[in-house]
Amino acid sequence: MKQYITFLSLITLPFFYACNGNKFENDASGTFEATEVVVSAEVNGKIEQFFIQEGDILDKNQDVGYIDSTQLYLKKKQLIASGKIISARRPDIGKQIASLNEQIEKEEFEKKRTEQLLKSNAATQKQLDDINSRIIVLKGQLSAQMNTLSTTVNSLNEESFSVQVQIEQIEDYLEKSRIKNPIAGTVLTKYVEEKEMVTEGTPLYKIADTKNLFLRAYVIYEQIEKIKLGQEVTVSINQTQKTYKGTVSWISDKAEFTPKTIQTKDERENLVYAIKIAVKNTDDQIKIGMYGDVNF
Repeated sequence: MKQYITFLSLITLPFFYACNGNKFENDASGTFEATEVVVSAEVNGKIEQFFIQEGDILDKNQDVGYIDSTQLYLKKKQLIASGKIISARRPDIGKQIASLNEQIEKEEFEKKRTEQLLKSNAATQKQLDDINSRIIVLKGQLSAQMNTLSTTVNSLNEESFSVQVQIEQIEDYLEKSRIKNPIAGTVLTKYVEEKEMVTEGTPLYKIADTKNLFLRAYVIYEQIEKIKLGQEVTVSINQTQKTYKGTVSWISDKAEFTPKTIQTKDERENLVYAIKIAVKNTDDQIKIGMYGDVNF
C-alpha cells in the first residue's frame, strides 16, 4: 500500500508543480474579442439579392445585396413630375408687369410734354394734374401686382423646395436599399436569406473586424499601477504559445469581481481591473473567444 501511495505521489507532484508554474508564467490572461457590428436593413421591402455566407471576408463599403426599391423609384418619378408642374405655374414677373410699365412710361412722357406746353400757356394745370393722378394710380397697380406675383412665386418656391427635399429623401432611401458592408472583416452570423421581407431595423448579418483584435485581460491592484495606456506588451496564444506585439488601449477605472474563467497572479485577490490590449491578427491564427496571456 505504501508503495502505491509513493508511486501516485511521484506522478501527481510534477503535474502540480507544472500547473503552479504555468499559473505564474504570465502576468495576466483573458480572452480575445473583436469589434462586432450588426448590419440592419435601413428600408422596408423584399431582399432581392444577398451575396454573403457565414465565414466570408468582406471589404469596407462592399455591396452585398439590395432590397427591392421599385416603389421608391416610382415615387421619385412622381415627385419629379410634380416639380415640373410647379415650375410651369411659376409666373414670369417681367412679362406680367410689362404692360403697366409701358403705360407708366407713356404717362411720364406725356407729363414732360404737358409741362413744356404749360410753360408756353399751351396747356392747363388740370391737364398736368390729371396726368400725375394717372401715374399715381398706375404705380399703385404696379406695386399691388408685384406684391401678388412675389407672394405667388414665394409660395411656389416653398412647394418646389418641399418636393426637392422629398426627392432627396427618396434618393437617400434608394441608396440605403443597396446593402453595403460597413467595416472590413469576417461574417460571423447571417440572419436572413434572399426573398425574405424585412423592415427598417431588421438585423441582416453580424460582421467582426478579425484583423484588429482585443485581448480583455484582468490584473490585480499591484499590477495596474505599473500599466499605462499605449504601453507595448507581449501577447501569446495558450494553444500554440505563439507571441504577438500588443498595445494597452484601455484600462478600467473600476474594480470588479474576478471572472470564474480567469486566473490571476494572486488568487487571494477578489477584485481585479479589466484592461484591453490591441493586437494585430497578422496571420489570422487568433480566433474570437480564444484564451491568451500577456506579459508587461
